[in-house]
Amino acid sequence: MEVLRNVAGLRSACDEARRHGARVGLIPTMGALHEGHLALVDRAAAEGASFRVVTIFVNPLQFGEGEDLDRYPRTLEADLIACRERGADAVFVPEPGAMYPPGFQSHVEVTSLTETLEGHFRPGHFRGVTTVVAKLFLLAGPCVAIFGRKDYQQLLTIQRMVEDLGFPVEVIGHPVVREADGLALSSRNRYLGPDERRRALGIARGLAAADEAWRAGERDADTLRRVARAPVAEAFDRIDYVEVVHPESLAPGEGLLERATVLVAAHLGATRLIDNLELGVDPPPVRAPAAGARAAPRP
Repeated sequence: MEVLRNVAGLRSACDEARRHGARVGLIPTMGALHEGHLALVDRAAAEGASFRVVTIFVNPLQFGEGEDLDRYPRTLEADLIACRERGADAVFVPEPGAMYPPGFQSHVEVTSLTETLEGHFRPGHFRGVTTVVAKLFLLAGPCVAIFGRKDYQQLLTIQRMVEDLGFPVEVIGHPVVREADGLALSSRNRYLGPDERRRALGIARGLAAADEAWRAGERDADTLRRVARAPVAEAFDRIDYVEVVHPESLAPGEGLLERATVLVAAHLGATRLIDNLELGVDPPPVRAPAAGARAAPRP
């Protein structure tokens, strides 16, 4: 497995792989890898990528003021071992100066899709995401790129950017990977203490309750929103949003729905978690509580 440290190395490695007939698979990450990330390497192989490149770069442009850039987990040595064991062919590990040279002032921005939800609560976040991903696509060249669907709005935004700008990239979203109890895997889960880890399941319970209501025939957006929100509100310290939206446009659900995705962002202490579920399509994260049952109360 090659460890690439500069942009010329990434471009050269991908070009060389294609010259030998390989399909390049790109897996952009910020490191602190877990099974959810490593499943993306497997998915790249399943999509026919015979040269799989994991990128590890904690992108400063997508962190806002007061967010966790400085304390974001960095576990490079463990990440490299995990990538090697999972069959990655190369790992791209640039320094910030390699991605953003002195005087850097060019950005890529998707507008409408990024104005709500994460875009509302994290101003500038998506501009940082699309800028770094656009640069990775330009360096890697024609490829298949795999992203996790846990970052649902991010996935739609990147797909929109690729379509609008004509990148020679096939973007594929991989389903949310969860712990056995339903918690979505996230690098930020390692911030959680034991009590916070237990309370974090409030999101999975909320998504499951909304999904159960949907499968029972409920189609009213306000009702589904209330059903999803109640377990989150009971367990979390603060909610940014629990929203029911159209799965493709992210337009807020109003009235009776034909399709719907529930998206959640909420805080446990200093840790912010996100998750989502397309109702009636994605497997429920946990079995919803029986009617009248209550989640374990917060201490």
